[in-house]
Amino acid sequence: MFDPNEVAQLKEKKEHWKTNKLDKVTQRFPERRASFATDSDISVDAVYTPDDLGSFDYNEQLGLPGEYPYTRGVQPNMYRGRLWTMRQYAGFGTAEETNKRFRYLLEQGQTGLSCAFDLPTQIGYDSDSDLAQGEIGKVGVAIDTLADMEILFDQIPMDKVSTSMTINAPAAVLLAMYIAVAEKQGISADKLNGTIQNDILKEYIARGTYIFPPEPSMRLITDIFAYCAEQVPNWNTISISGYHIREAGSTAAQEIAFTLADGIAYVQAAINAGLDVDKFAPRLSFFFNAHLNFFEEIAKFRAARRIWSKIMKERFGAKNPKSWMLRFHTQTAGSTLTAQQPNVNIMRVAYQALMAVLGGTQSLHTNSRDEALALPSEESVLIALRTQQVIGYEIGAADVVDPLGGSYFVEHLTDELEKKAMAYIDKIDSIGGAPNAIEFMQREIQASAYKYQQEIESEDRVVIGVNKFKMQEEPPKDLLRVDPALGEAQKAKLKQIKEQRDQARVQAALERVRATAQSNDNLMPVIIDAVKEYASLGEICGVLRDVYGEYRQQIIF
Repeated sequence: MFDPNEVAQLKEKKEHWKTNKLDKVTQRFPERRASFATDSDISVDAVYTPDDLGSFDYNEQLGLPGEYPYTRGVQPNMYRGRLWTMRQYAGFGTAEETNKRFRYLLEQGQTGLSCAFDLPTQIGYDSDSDLAQGEIGKVGVAIDTLADMEILFDQIPMDKVSTSMTINAPAAVLLAMYIAVAEKQGISADKLNGTIQNDILKEYIARGTYIFPPEPSMRLITDIFAYCAEQVPNWNTISISGYHIREAGSTAAQEIAFTLADGIAYVQAAINAGLDVDKFAPRLSFFFNAHLNFFEEIAKFRAARRIWSKIMKERFGAKNPKSWMLRFHTQTAGSTLTAQQPNVNIMRVAYQALMAVLGGTQSLHTNSRDEALALPSEESVLIALRTQQVIGYEIGAADVVDPLGGSYFVEHLTDELEKKAMAYIDKIDSIGGAPNAIEFMQREIQASAYKYQQEIESEDRVVIGVNKFKMQEEPPKDLLRVDPALGEAQKAKLKQIKEQRDQARVQAALERVRATAQSNDNLMPVIIDAVKEYASLGEICGVLRDVYGEYRQQIIF
C-alpha cells in the first residue's frame, strides 16, 4: 500500500524527529510514565506512521465494509442504514416486576430486550428449592414455569421485538418456554428474532453457572443448533461470550483468543454431530466487553472480526459469506464501575459505548451508574439508554463506516492483537481445544487479573475516586432493593401452578425428556412439550441431572 522507498525515508525522518525534537522536549518535560502500554501489554509509542504497519496489504487486512475479511464491519453501510439494537439488560424479582421494566424501556426507545435471570434459574433450580433461598429474584428475574414466561412477555409483541436471554446451562428450557409463549400469542417460531447465550465453555472458564459436564452440555448446544436451523431460522442459537472472560480479569488479547477458541469448539462439535457448517454458522453470534483502553478496545473488535472470518473460511471451509461474519453484542464493562463517586460511571459508560460503536457492534447494552451498589434504578437505566441514543442520533459517530480505519495507530493495534490472539489460539489447539484447555485459560486470566489489581493498588493504574481524586461522600440514596417478600410470592405462585396442572401429563412429558436424553434424538421437541405441560425448570433440569450428572469445578491457583 505504501511505497517502500518513501516508507524508508519516513522512518529515517522519524528517527531524526525523535532525537532532535521529542527527546529534547521530554528531557525538559518528562513523560507521565517510563513507558506506555495497552492492557494487553502492547507498547504504545508517541506517534505512528506508515512504517509501523510493515508490509500492509489493504485488501488482505482491511478490505471494504461488508466484505471479507470484515475488519471494517459486517454490513456495507453499517449504521447509516439502521442503528445498532439498543438493549438494556434487565430483570429482577418476579416476572410481573420485570415486565413493567421491559415495557418502560420499550416506551423510552429501547429497540431490543435483554433478560437477566436470577441465580437459581441460571443453575436450574426452582424457587421452592432449598438451594434457591436468599437468591430468588436478586440478580435477575425468577422463571420457574411457562406461567412466569407468559407474564414476562405480557403485552410485548414477540414478533416485533428482538430478545436476548443471558442463560447458559438451562438455555434449552428457557428457549422452549419462549417458543411456547409465542405460540400462545399466535406467533410461529419462524417469526421470532433474538439470542440465547448458550455458551457453557465460558461458564467453566470464568463465570460458574454450569450444571452438566462438558460432553452432555455440548450435546444440548448442538441440539439447539439443529432444531433452530429448521424451526427458528432467525434465532441466534449461541452468543459466544468474551464478556465474562474479560470481567474475570483477562486482557483484550485473551478475550479475543479464548472467546474464538470456544467458538471453534462449538463449530467442531456441531460438524461432528453431522451438521452442515453453512446451515448453522450464519446464526452464531458473539458477546464482547467494552473496557477502558479506548483505542485497544476498538482495535479488538476489528481484529476479532478478521480472525473469525479466516477461521471459518480457511479452517472450516465455510462457503457462505454469512458464515464468515462475526456479529456481536457489546456490554460496557461492569467491573470498571466504582461504588465511589458513582456519577463518574456515567462518563466511563459513555466512552465505552462509543468504543463499541466505533468498533462496529450489532447491539449494545450500557451499564447504569449505580450497578456497583445495587440493581439499576429506573432513573439510572434511563440515563444509560439515553447515552446510547446521544451517540446514535446526535454526535455523528454513526454517520461513517469504520471512521478510524486507516489510522496508523489503530491498524497497528489491530495487527498486534491479531498476532497475540492467534498465538493463544495455537496454544489452545496444541492442548486439544477449548474443552481441554479450561485450566490453562483460567490460569492465564488469573495472572492478568492479579497484575491489573496490583497496578491499581500501586497507583500505576488510576481509578478516579478509588486511588486518586478521592472525596468524602454522602451514603447513596434511592437504590433499588428486591423485597424479600417477592421470593415468598414466587414460591406461592409455583406451588399453585404445581397443584393445578395435570400431574400425569407432566410426569409423562418428563419421562420422554429422560428417554430422549438417553438416546441420540434431539432434545428440543420433548423439552418444548414438557414446558407446555407446565413442567418446571427445576424438574426438567433434575431429569437431565439424573441422566448426565453434574460438573464439579477444579480449583486452580
